[in-house]
Amino acid sequence: MTATAAGSPVPCQSGRPARTALPPDYQPIISVLEAEARLGRDRTRAKELAMALGLEAVPAKIEGVRSRAKRLAERGWITGHQSEKFSIVTP
Repeated sequence: MTATAAGSPVPCQSGRPARTALPPDYQPIISVLEAEARLGRDRTRAKELAMALGLEAVPAKIEGVRSRAKRLAERGWITGHQSEKFSIVTP
């Protein structure tokens, strides 16, 4: 069973729960990062994530994606880097 952090719909990643445990608007971020990793790109900026998700590259959309990506990183679903880039967790 996965635990949800207080005040967040994103469960903490422990024991490899299925991606479907995440709210629907978080799942595509992981899909994009997995696709980027398959292409050999190990780190992706929030702007690139937003564009890959079909969103306009405007500050409001980019910040929304960055916020969701940071939440995923805080819960262990993806890795956040100091350079404000994100990557898929590697085993």
